[in-house]
Amino acid sequence: MDVSDILAAQAAKQKAVTVEKEIPLEVDAGFLTVTDLNPIDTESYDEDVEGYLKATARDGVQALVSSLFSLPITSSPDGPLAKLPSPTTQLPRAKPLPKPKPPTKWEQFAKAKGIQKKRREKKEWDEEKQEWVDRWGWKGANKKEERQWITEVPANADADHDPAKASRDARKAKVAKNERQHQQNLARAQGPRASGTGTAPANSERKTQIDRTLATTRSSTASMGKFDKSLQGEKKLKGVKRKFDPTEVSATAEKSHNLAILQKLDREPAAKKVKFSGGDQVLNVRKAIRSVSKGKGSAALAREGGGGKAKKGRR
Repeated sequence: MDVSDILAAQAAKQKAVTVEKEIPLEVDAGFLTVTDLNPIDTESYDEDVEGYLKATARDGVQALVSSLFSLPITSSPDGPLAKLPSPTTQLPRAKPLPKPKPPTKWEQFAKAKGIQKKRREKKEWDEEKQEWVDRWGWKGANKKEERQWITEVPANADADHDPAKASRDARKAKVAKNERQHQQNLARAQGPRASGTGTAPANSERKTQIDRTLATTRSSTASMGKFDKSLQGEKKLKGVKRKFDPTEVSATAEKSHNLAILQKLDREPAAKKVKFSGGDQVLNVRKAIRSVSKGKGSAALAREGGGGKAKKGRR
């Protein structure tokens, strides 16, 4: 039986694995993309649009698959894996490149002195325990003096001197100092920021902002900063106290206050107002209540509403 004709017909249906075009296809295996720069064949496109697009897409996918099989392949439980190379297509950035950060004071000093930065290991060798321990953190080497069962006390120390507490306070003061210097570096890196008037903020404003940030950081401890040691030159920030009007006022002051309320009510629009019975005058009830109760506590309002001695005395 001669099957040569059948094999030839079957081979004709199978397209070649290699894609040959006038302009070679640009394959970027890193991005899994193929770029076809060949001009469109107008006659084939107008004759059969779907067939032309399928043939073009088939050539691109065939070129991409061929490039993937040419890469080094490793076996895995999920099947063969190919390591993609670095992309060669340069894509535009959506945002500009970040500006380099200005050097800190320590970086400037290290550059001037030629000091090379060395990364310290997380663990260090403890001669007493004969094992590797953490430099910081829970049971870290920086808390070694706080855990000593015997400590030499200076001769001029107070009677209630606690060496462990003194070491802990010194460690916390060092942490607070580092945080303060960090905030100063951040403020220095920001540079002169233009305000609404177009002028840079003064050094006093920047120092106040740093002090406020430091105070907020220190008050985040369990004791709200009560037992933290203050740094040299650190000022305690004071809050704003609320002020209330006195319950006992003169008749003249009360009269002027009430007249001011009536003047505000006259300037209000007619919306949300109620009419007096037997007249065209209107009154904003909500605003009147807020104006009368402004600066007064609940006790004073209750005493005035109940007709207490204070209210009778003013009459």
